[in-house]
Amino acid sequence: MQDRKLGKRAPKHDPRTYRLGRVLAVRLPAVPTARDWSQNVPYQMWGNDRFGCCAFAAHAALVATWTKAAQSLVMLSTETVLANYAALTGFNEQAGYDPGTILLDELNAWRRDGLLRPGQTRDYLTAYGSIVPTDVVGIRRAIAYLGGVLAGVQVPQGFLDLGLGETWDWEAISDHTPAGGHAIALVGYNPDGVFFNTWGTRTFMPWSTFTRIADEAYGLLSRENWLGIPGTAPTGEDFDALLAEVRAA
Repeated sequence: MQDRKLGKRAPKHDPRTYRLGRVLAVRLPAVPTARDWSQNVPYQMWGNDRFGCCAFAAHAALVATWTKAAQSLVMLSTETVLANYAALTGFNEQAGYDPGTILLDELNAWRRDGLLRPGQTRDYLTAYGSIVPTDVVGIRRAIAYLGGVLAGVQVPQGFLDLGLGETWDWEAISDHTPAGGHAIALVGYNPDGVFFNTWGTRTFMPWSTFTRIADEAYGLLSRENWLGIPGTAPTGEDFDALLAEVRAA
């Protein structure tokens, strides 16, 4: 596990969390065969080689992906990522306290309190909702129309033994020993699988692998970072109607 760390804690299930998959299916029924927002995004390690800050590295990856496509590229520094991690979890490098992150806690803080990013005081998530990880069509729809999905996976040791950027294929590894939880940003897909950022590298895994190892997934609505991509992102009334349904739930 050299040069890479895990850090996603067990999922927290809150019955109040909006189920996003079903409303996306009604409002955005057509799903493109393939969509990839990750091409040429300069992903970084963001400290995840030294600390279990994967949830906040995924936030940085999503902001970079969204802004490169929608506006102009915004890159968080490693210092900002670690500051966001510390603010939520109490992470302290000097004290050796590196507790990892509950994704639902991160999402609630992102929406309620905002997270640090360059160019402004806070980056506020507009809304979010859960998607069943085995709902491949729902995952694809959220990536295509909302620009990305925050997902949690349980990583087998065999994936940690791969080189950075090598395909994560459950059937191609022999060591399936559970190594721990990890947060990843899903930022593209094709009929065969999903593209994601992990440890600073655009990586691919087949759908059969994702549905096996994923234990949580969230579609994200970011008016600030994403709204306004012609023909792909919900705009105007569609976004507002979707947001109203999420907030009313």
